[in-house]
Amino acid sequence: MKTEKYEVQIKSQFVEAFDLWLKQLEDKKSTWVQTICLNPRYFDNLQKHAVPLSERALAALSHSAMALDIYTWLAQRLHRVPYGKPQTITWAAVKGQFGLEYGQMGHFKQKFHIALSQVLAHYQEARIELDRGGLMLKRSPPPVSVRVAVV
Repeated sequence: MKTEKYEVQIKSQFVEAFDLWLKQLEDKKSTWVQTICLNPRYFDNLQKHAVPLSERALAALSHSAMALDIYTWLAQRLHRVPYGKPQTITWAAVKGQFGLEYGQMGHFKQKFHIALSQVLAHYQEARIELDRGGLMLKRSPPPVSVRVAVV
């Protein structure tokens, strides 16, 4: 992890343990039973920085892995953009994150635009602009507002 003032190296193991085994079901089919134990520090960090996602949006976008990836990326990223300081992401960086399997940039952009338009139909508060250089991300509310519960 690197900031302007310091640099820290962290040994980050996300998974402490996992179990995989076959389980025989009543209908004689076998299935894998899976248990994953996350590192407590990693799990606490996930809870501390969790961003609620719309189940309706996830269901609507479930036909496209790219759309799901874009939706979750924008959901966690846009509300962290500093006020008045939009962040530009180059097309090369966007392709590196979402489309390494596409050979030509033009083909990737075409697929990305389709998936992004589907995402924006379900995350209408997302404030982004596209241009020839890439994406400009502007501070936006998360797709689901945080609920405060008084106990």
